[in-house]
Amino acid sequence: MIILGVGTAVLCVVTLGLLVARKVGGDADNYLLAGRSLGLPLVAVALAAQAVDSNATAGNTDLAFEFGFWAGASLPVGLALCLLITGVFFAKPMNRMKLVTLPDYYRLRFGRGIEVTASLIMIACFAILLAGNLVAVGLMLEHFTGLSYTAGVLVVVGLILTYTIAGGMYSDVYTALAQTVLTLVAVAALTTWMALTHGLSIPEGMGPLDLGQLTDPAQGAPVNLATLLALGIGDIIAIDFMQRIFAARSPRTAQRACFAGAGITLAVGVPFSLVALSSVSVLGDDVDGPVLFALLDGTAPALLAVLVLSGLVTASFTTASGVILSTAAVVVRNIRGRRRGTDLSSAQVLRFTRYTMVPMALLGVVFALRVPQTGILLTLAFDLMLAGLAVPFVLGMAWRRGGAAAATAALVVGLGSRLAMFVLTPTVYGADNDLLYLSGGPAVPDLDGWSTMIAAGASLTAYTVVALLRPAVPAAATDPEPTAPVVEEAEYASKAGA
Repeated sequence: MIILGVGTAVLCVVTLGLLVARKVGGDADNYLLAGRSLGLPLVAVALAAQAVDSNATAGNTDLAFEFGFWAGASLPVGLALCLLITGVFFAKPMNRMKLVTLPDYYRLRFGRGIEVTASLIMIACFAILLAGNLVAVGLMLEHFTGLSYTAGVLVVVGLILTYTIAGGMYSDVYTALAQTVLTLVAVAALTTWMALTHGLSIPEGMGPLDLGQLTDPAQGAPVNLATLLALGIGDIIAIDFMQRIFAARSPRTAQRACFAGAGITLAVGVPFSLVALSSVSVLGDDVDGPVLFALLDGTAPALLAVLVLSGLVTASFTTASGVILSTAAVVVRNIRGRRRGTDLSSAQVLRFTRYTMVPMALLGVVFALRVPQTGILLTLAFDLMLAGLAVPFVLGMAWRRGGAAAATAALVVGLGSRLAMFVLTPTVYGADNDLLYLSGGPAVPDLDGWSTMIAAGASLTAYTVVALLRPAVPAAATDPEPTAPVVEEAEYASKAGA
């Protein structure tokens, strides 16, 4: 019954994504940004979708179950913090600039070289983020159907590509609306069921008021704080996140959507953390596989399991759809289009973006098969963004000093130091480092968590020092100005060279 129910929900989402694809009408602006016409509800749920997908939720519940409330809840709290910060400081100016992709900002502020570098970093990081969602859904299919993990990942990618290639941003946001409603109902039902049948009992020392989890290194405070920092600041420069802000019909709509999205994120994420903590009394403290799947398989009523899993799977589809769309757009617009030095017609943008989605999706599959972890991949993606790109973005918006040289220093020092510590540390956010750990080098396990903060501080220091040593950038080069529509490349090129 569970697989039949979840399969039906997935089929409905794919069908909805295909039905709204006709709104594209062969126009690249509609395809990438929904014609910049999205209202508050659609933008808000699209922004919240990344925080309530199966990657974030499975990671949240697994970490809370094993290490305590703040180990898990730092994921939704960090993502909600990001939305609040963006709403207060960045949503209005970024929407007003009429950008198409986030690397457009780096070109206008720092030039072509930083645009390309930022694009490559974003593509790599978002392949990791995509992988996290594929991991969670692949594990679910393996757990409930017996389908191999690899086969499950490939099936999911195929379904997501089916409607994303067809409808772009329209398919992404309309499916987000459906899955967010479903997820809100599901988390309310799950929390109510747990409270009435087993009680919301929290193991001693692991609850939300046990703040040693945020202050005591022995209780994992560095890792928990690093998660809050990586998601709260690093997620601000998420390309799918910003593309949805660009698609809002007005700056005010973009800002209000950020605030609403933060509320949705907390309304879903925090109850899942509490349910995970309460599951210790139901499942014991040793669970094989994701704790949420163990709770829903045989312990919870079948209808409730269908509801919760359907919400998580469809949320993952929405997040993965946005990631594939935004990374493909970056490749076509900020790497391919500029290298060719020629204008792209609307038809060419559509065609090239659709073609590029396939290799972008396959890159995520490679990471998913290499590192089958939930939650950790989400944080890792934004950890790297924080180390390399966050400082140039934030200070570039707020401070007229600092041009391409300062941005380059921040990128090289921040990302370089983070990667150096990454390959020398046997764990990453408490999990084994199966991705880049050099076992022959000196081990520095105590840097797990601290390395995130050290790299961010190094990036900030490098940008500041170089900016102060060089002449101030003219105001015209730092003030946000509206940019061109999707296919008007000549104006962009002239601005970048100014």
